[in-house]
Amino acid sequence: MAKQQKKVKTNAVRILDGEGIPYELKAYEVNDGLLDGVSVADKTGQEMETVFKTLVTIAGPQELFVFLVPVAKELDLKKAARVAGVKKLEMLPLKELTKETGYMRGGCSAVGMKKKYPTFMDQSAEKLDYMIVSAGKIGLQMKLLPEHLAQVTDSTFHDVLKD
Repeated sequence: MAKQQKKVKTNAVRILDGEGIPYELKAYEVNDGLLDGVSVADKTGQEMETVFKTLVTIAGPQELFVFLVPVAKELDLKKAARVAGVKKLEMLPLKELTKETGYMRGGCSAVGMKKKYPTFMDQSAEKLDYMIVSAGKIGLQMKLLPEHLAQVTDSTFHDVLKD
């Protein structure tokens, strides 16, 4: 890890350090207000297939599930519900995101949430040499191996994208 990036310590980064998981931090400009995943992929010079967004869903009161999907793709809530073993899933309302995860929109990471929720990654991640996900702060991404992210989040790979 580069010396100038060492001072950035989000919950996600602390956990990766504690687990001895190698990663690389990538910072990007946020002043333009473009925080969507496609814009972030463009700003960081990464191929869109390698950049994943963290989506939080809810099945019932306090029954949350986390999904990681490529930024240019859409989560299929029916497939996601089957994978999670519930009848129906909805997106967690944005106003509840920080309260439930400790992270805000645009900086939500599957690593280091307030609680460890069941987490699933789209199967496309399994074939990648590396993936880019939020490091837990707007303007900061982390590059790591899919299997390392799966290990630290206890996640599994599944087909969860809309066709």
